[in-house]
Amino acid sequence: MTHKGKTNRSLLKRVKITGRGKIMKRPPNQGHFNARESGDGARQKKGRVMAPKSLMRSAKALLQSNI
Repeated sequence: MTHKGKTNRSLLKRVKITGRGKIMKRPPNQGHFNARESGDGARQKKGRVMAPKSLMRSAKALLQSNI
């Protein structure tokens, strides 16, 4: 049996891994200055979006034991 290494816990707290192994993350610009957004703009910021492929490659290396 091979050892896969430790999972990067800081990244694991920021992403969600779906049942099929996709990585979901929060959209950018969601943290603050939300009171001045219109209702539609604030609702579009909710939820999660699929991470770009460039992030997926590096994230899968850091989340070895969880994927």
